[in-house]
Amino acid sequence: MVSDLTRLHVYERRDHLPHHAKRFRTAVSLHCHTNHSRELLTFIPHYAKSIPIVSRFYRREMDRYPVVYGKTIDFSRAWWTPPLTARQVFEMETLEVESRLGLPAIVSITDHDEIAAGLWLQALDSQGRIPVSVEWTAPYGKGFFHLGVHNLPPDQASDVMREMSAYSRQAEPRMELRDLLAWINEFPQTLVVLNHPLWDIEFIGAQQHAVALGVFLGEHKAWIHALEVNGFRSWRENKAVMAMAKDFGLPVVSGGDRHGCRSNTVLNLTRALSFAEFAAEVREDGRSDILLMPEYRESRVLRTLEVVADVLRHYPNHPQGQFIWTNRVFIDFEDTGARPLSDYWKRGGPVWVRAALWGLRTMGSHRVKPALRMALAQERAPYES
Repeated sequence: MVSDLTRLHVYERRDHLPHHAKRFRTAVSLHCHTNHSRELLTFIPHYAKSIPIVSRFYRREMDRYPVVYGKTIDFSRAWWTPPLTARQVFEMETLEVESRLGLPAIVSITDHDEIAAGLWLQALDSQGRIPVSVEWTAPYGKGFFHLGVHNLPPDQASDVMREMSAYSRQAEPRMELRDLLAWINEFPQTLVVLNHPLWDIEFIGAQQHAVALGVFLGEHKAWIHALEVNGFRSWRENKAVMAMAKDFGLPVVSGGDRHGCRSNTVLNLTRALSFAEFAAEVREDGRSDILLMPEYRESRVLRTLEVVADVLRHYPNHPQGQFIWTNRVFIDFEDTGARPLSDYWKRGGPVWVRAALWGLRTMGSHRVKPALRMALAQERAPYES
């Protein structure tokens, strides 16, 4: 698929990289998550009610909880974190990209509403190639949108993040959304991307989400530099995003959205040698070259199960001591503050929870992967326009 603003390339093997793609000088990997990222558990009610057997135990637990504790469970006060540290994600992503493409890599880590990973990695960045970035949750109407804000100036990133967090909490923010976006746009090296724009991630309904999206872009398009083709969204949805971007006169960039141990399946190719130069290509020239890796063609269900297995896996050598999955799930009770789930579930939780998670780990394991790949072969992304 080719447009005036975005060109699409398909990678099979390094020695078969398209001739015109070999002229690029750098590969950019956008939208990575580390253990600094707070992934809210608000999705649990939506999915738990639809899983056979699990739904019965879930409903029973939801009925029991207010009787015992006098209140319902607020899933917005609970979250999980990806298993890998900032350094692990950066080094693994860089090695994978450079070894497969033979190009230097620029990796932009965008944890949810948190810039700690980028700031910490600045200490390792002797060449100035590690941007300070974030995936910002911006409330809008009945829902919210995720904005990838890439390459904030390190000396001003904390101030910007403080204002964005205040707006996200709706705790009497000093700046309106358009003012915040206009301020961020004053940094010429910063790139603002509307991530997975068609995904109804807030569960308000596809139709309401589409209406909100249209109004949002109508009001704020001047400060959005690109829309995102997301590595964990379907090819059908990503094609619709590219068509919408063309209608709005915006380029499209990649966003792998990795949360586990596998590298991003969509990348950007660029002639730029720094993120600031790459941002200028997108912002000023409206130019973007997206590379689809072979793994994106695999079943999205299979790849999602692999991430689930990564999240639930035991890591005996975890550098921050988060060895088991309950060390990486947190609950913020008003009386005790945020504590890991392992403080409450000493044996890993109720039997039905352990059994369900064992099944998910098994389905995402390497032993089961060949059978699942065959069963889900029809789910492969075709890439046709």
